[in-house]
Amino acid sequence: MTETIQLGDIFIAVTRKAVKNVHLSVHPPEGRVTLVAPSGTRLEVARAYAISKLGWIREQQTKLKNQARETPRQFIERESHYLWGRRHLLAISERECKPFVSLDHKRITLIVRPGSDREKRAEIIHEWHKSLLHAVIPALISQWESKLKVKVAGYFLQRMKTKWGSCNHAKGHIRLNTELVKKPKDLLEYVVVHEMVHLIEPTHSDRFIAILGEHYPTWREARVELNELPLAAEVWKE
Repeated sequence: MTETIQLGDIFIAVTRKAVKNVHLSVHPPEGRVTLVAPSGTRLEVARAYAISKLGWIREQQTKLKNQARETPRQFIERESHYLWGRRHLLAISERECKPFVSLDHKRITLIVRPGSDREKRAEIIHEWHKSLLHAVIPALISQWESKLKVKVAGYFLQRMKTKWGSCNHAKGHIRLNTELVKKPKDLLEYVVVHEMVHLIEPTHSDRFIAILGEHYPTWREARVELNELPLAAEVWKE
């Protein structure tokens, strides 16, 4: 059961779980605040803790608000597009053939039929992004299955508005945000490992943090870097 604390214009979703310590988080992209407290914690105690951290909450929300945000992509000639953390320029080539995308050192070339609109170009690029992710994710999963002693029954790629990944513990499935193709590959690995650890421990408990810390000691730095990179500006239709 989730309860809500209101501190002025800040709303905090409070959840009680089998954890030893309080975990307060400010989530990108919009600055949503959550507080996970040990099972027996009274709401008044959680409120007092949140009040003591109010300055930190506002600081994190301000950082997110001021964070670089990608302008909406128009999929036009010489537009900047990011791939694995590196900036590339887009080249458009109109031909009467099946659309496809090619990549050289610093250029992404999008081959489309004459008269294609922004939505069609965006769809082609998105499918290409998924193919790039499919080319690297299975090996990552296989590598970490042996390290974590878990089995991923399946993985899925999709656009996500507020998460980099998610895990269905019961089914053994993980889902990954297609925006990860724009980030450095080590950050993709961090998200894969994070979601796979959820196959062992479904919540963000102390046990989860201990397991993640043991196998991926730099997870905090990776999380900070991931959340400091430019946020996408696309308005996604789910």
